[in-house]
Amino acid sequence: MNFSSIKNSNPIYFYFISIVSFIVANLIRDKSLGFYYFLLIIGLIFFVLGFMKRLKTK
Repeated sequence: MNFSSIKNSNPIYFYFISIVSFIVANLIRDKSLGFYYFLLIIGLIFFVLGFMKRLKTK
């Protein structure tokens, strides 16, 4: 697999995916607890990826 598009993306996109994931997780919290935790973990991963990418570009 070629992940060059992920390597060349801006950190703001990772933050945006993270925020959307947190919002959707809070919207479905009462309906599906397993999917809620899955989206929280995805949001956290994308936040950390964006933060690490931001530190690399400085």
